[in-house]
Amino acid sequence: MTAPIGTFCLVLHTHLPWLAHHGRWPVGEEWLHQAWSQSYLPLTAMLTGLAERGQRDVLTIGVTPVLAAQLDDPYCVSEQHRWLADWALRADDLSGHRDPVMRSLGTQESRRARQATRVFERDWLHGGAPVWRSLVDAETIELLGGPATHPVLPLLRDPVADLALAAGLDDGVRRWGRRPAGIWLPECAYRPGLEQLLARHGVQRLMLDGPSLQHVGATTGRPWLLGDSDIAVVGRDLDVTYRVWSPRRGYPGGRWYRDFHSYHHASGFKLFRVTGSHLPPEQKAPYDQERAIRAVREDVEDFVGVVTRRLGDIAAEQGRPGLVVAAYDTELFGHWWHEGVQWLAGVLQRLREVGVRLTTLSRAVERVEIAGVMHPERSSWGLGKDLAIWEGPAVKDMLDDQLWAQDTLLGAVRSREPRPLGHEAWLDELAEQVLLACASDWPFMVSHDSSADYARERLAGHIRAVGHLAASGQRTAGQRTAGQRTAGSPSASPFGGVDARLLATPSSPTGPSGCRGDAQDRVPPGSVR
Repeated sequence: MTAPIGTFCLVLHTHLPWLAHHGRWPVGEEWLHQAWSQSYLPLTAMLTGLAERGQRDVLTIGVTPVLAAQLDDPYCVSEQHRWLADWALRADDLSGHRDPVMRSLGTQESRRARQATRVFERDWLHGGAPVWRSLVDAETIELLGGPATHPVLPLLRDPVADLALAAGLDDGVRRWGRRPAGIWLPECAYRPGLEQLLARHGVQRLMLDGPSLQHVGATTGRPWLLGDSDIAVVGRDLDVTYRVWSPRRGYPGGRWYRDFHSYHHASGFKLFRVTGSHLPPEQKAPYDQERAIRAVREDVEDFVGVVTRRLGDIAAEQGRPGLVVAAYDTELFGHWWHEGVQWLAGVLQRLREVGVRLTTLSRAVERVEIAGVMHPERSSWGLGKDLAIWEGPAVKDMLDDQLWAQDTLLGAVRSREPRPLGHEAWLDELAEQVLLACASDWPFMVSHDSSADYARERLAGHIRAVGHLAASGQRTAGQRTAGQRTAGSPSASPFGGVDARLLATPSSPTGPSGCRGDAQDRVPPGSVR
């Protein structure tokens, strides 16, 4: 066997906010049902096939604790099964359409619905944890954990960030039987000194966006050590990543692929192809499955060429085989991009065939020599590569509410001291509602004007719950036992393990926006050594 021309690490980010019992359609639980049926089912079925064929170290998947909780929740599982049955019934109705083109498309949709139902009934009726765990046990994937509700860690008070990480990583132990050593850092959001908090929780590796490294003179072709820690960090290669997901030139916008935005209103299905990026929906042509499959093959070959050329450039620059990391939202494959899972399967096969080593994040860190130590600045993978999406003028009021909620929680904990803090259910509920309020999704949706009213309503609901719990809990503290929920608080709970007692011993002082001072850094932020 010849030596590989380089290493390719694919990292997928699997996340939705807590949606159960918070709206159904057009926003709410429908998001979960669509992503589950169109992305999670076909993706895990494809990976299960690779596992059965003995393929190891294929890719890395981050599954956020708040999504993992929904994929295991009995209510969500039952509603997903019901949704799949409704999908099949609607497809059957379309397959009897008088127009032969619509009839053919209905038959295809019916076939897809029944296949998805078979996979769901075979693998998912007991929740998602057994599915993910089987793939980890087969060493086909590496699972990344993360803080409980996907908050932007640089914008949290340090004690709350500690709680979010502890709750999220402990949740991984309960669901998957192991504590994740790698995490998906929410929004790839970093601030100097954050690595100290992560290291205390046993985090060993993570990914940042490429510009976070490049801005301080680091390259994405090799791993680095993060700040004054032993945490390994890799950088997302934007040139490679954007070949797939770019609003201007990404593959999903190809004219032969199924159009995400155009619906056949009578059935609710997406039955048209992109045709042309600037055409109105009524001018879109019907979807042609055979031609779309040919487009997948063409784009597989194009992407493999992009990766191999990039690896060749890195090898020429470094004098040794290098690393390319590409990262995407899991929901891109299948949900946003109908043909995405087929494309992904083709890429994984072809990269192996041309001599590229596929591996997971942990194996990449083991196999590719560490380049040195880097000290990134405050950054994210958002527009502008800063934190403006979550703290800018459009959402400043939302950040103020999130900070108020955190301070209310910390004040409630302090009010129970100096005596030893017992296990009080109302404090656990309060902590859970604060974590839900601090999810990064709410300001993100407002900044992008995507279901902004829903996002503001969700945050407002959690803020109201925080106020109610803080007031009623203080009045009746000690009258409830663990496991009892406060009247008036939301009936559905993502987690059973949020323990507010962890807040009684905050790890370090916090600044006005939850950031520690870093005056003791041996090397200033924004440098590489």
